Amino acid sequence: MTTNDSTTGPLPAHDWAVDDLPALDFDPFMTHLLHHEPITRIRLPYGEGHAWLVTRYEDVKLVTSDARFSRQALIGRSVTRLSPHTIPQDEAVGFADPPRHAQLRKAVARAFSTRSMERLRPFVQRTADELLDDMERHGSPADLMQQLNGPLPLTVISKVMGVPPSDRPRMAHWTGMLLTAAFTREQSEAAKAEIREYFAALLRRRRAEPREDLAGDLAAAVASGELSEAEAIALAVLIQISATHAVRNNSANMVYALLTEPGLAARLRAEPAVLPQALEELLRWVPHRRGVGIGRIATEDVEVGGTVIAAGEVVYASYLTANRDPSVFERPDELDIDRPRVPHLSFGHGPHFCLASMLARLESEIMLSGLLTRFPDLRLAVPAKEIAWQRAALIRGPETLPVAW
Repeated sequence: MTTNDSTTGPLPAHDWAVDDLPALDFDPFMTHLLHHEPITRIRLPYGEGHAWLVTRYEDVKLVTSDARFSRQALIGRSVTRLSPHTIPQDEAVGFADPPRHAQLRKAVARAFSTRSMERLRPFVQRTADELLDDMERHGSPADLMQQLNGPLPLTVISKVMGVPPSDRPRMAHWTGMLLTAAFTREQSEAAKAEIREYFAALLRRRRAEPREDLAGDLAAAVASGELSEAEAIALAVLIQISATHAVRNNSANMVYALLTEPGLAARLRAEPAVLPQALEELLRWVPHRRGVGIGRIATEDVEVGGTVIAAGEVVYASYLTANRDPSVFERPDELDIDRPRVPHLSFGHGPHFCLASMLARLESEIMLSGLLTRFPDLRLAVPAKEIAWQRAALIRGPETLPVAW
């Protein structure tokens, strides 16, 4: 067992700059830790002090589901972190612990239920078809980030939320400002204030004129006392920007993988029924996140994988490395759509499992299916090494994705 007492002394902390990586390359530093230092200390570019990082599948599941690791305890602490600003607001569900966390999720759960996804599917399909029609009219080559992977997630989550089409460009701008480490703290805080005010005004309108959308659900929850106004606004902001940014980038990552892995696109065209299991393997394999997400604070001494994390210490859990753990996934670095099904952790684990995971799957499946069906000769329009990738994005993805057919 590794301890942190005065006899052995603390483990040294690795300074982790979290540099941008080419294309979908997996971070070699994370690979090293997974295989050689699965529980270690790190220091990220911003904030203060150091943190533990756990990388193995079972250890990640423990840290992300054990109530002794708290998100709420992060509030007010300047812990070591990836970006100059804190992405969620203090009132956001991302910083809540059970049982309050469950109460916050309940207020929006109906919008992401299985029944809601069934009702939403025709709209997603129709929107994708219209975008693909426009792409066909535009002609080859075309940029998928402009023609499909960018506009579809923004349109869908805005429909769910109740954001009108005229306001969607502003949503895209604020999302780009908040979900990257490339801007200053002052710029990011200004963008956060603007989007907060937008949703405060939207919820006021829904209280005056109720509608059947997520903004209407949040306004009703405030009126009933289920949520405070600050909690409702924080939920709206988090859902809007996350569902736009994450699906935009990761669905584009999947297309890139399909077009650069020999034979994969042809296999899915020949066997379209295989697409759902291929989607799960893409979700596992694609290193969608840059670095790590939100940390946790140990509220008491906890042993994780033979190491004691002391009360008050910060710990990060890497879903990316958990998805590459060789004790769980055979040949984990290979993209194998015939892989026996083992649950990946790409949507998280425990209480903070992604609320909109079904929506992300729905959108990604419809986009991939549409591209494979409508464009049987789809290919990258430039050599793969010439694709430009976003810099300092918290969810990795191409800046542009030019394709030809």
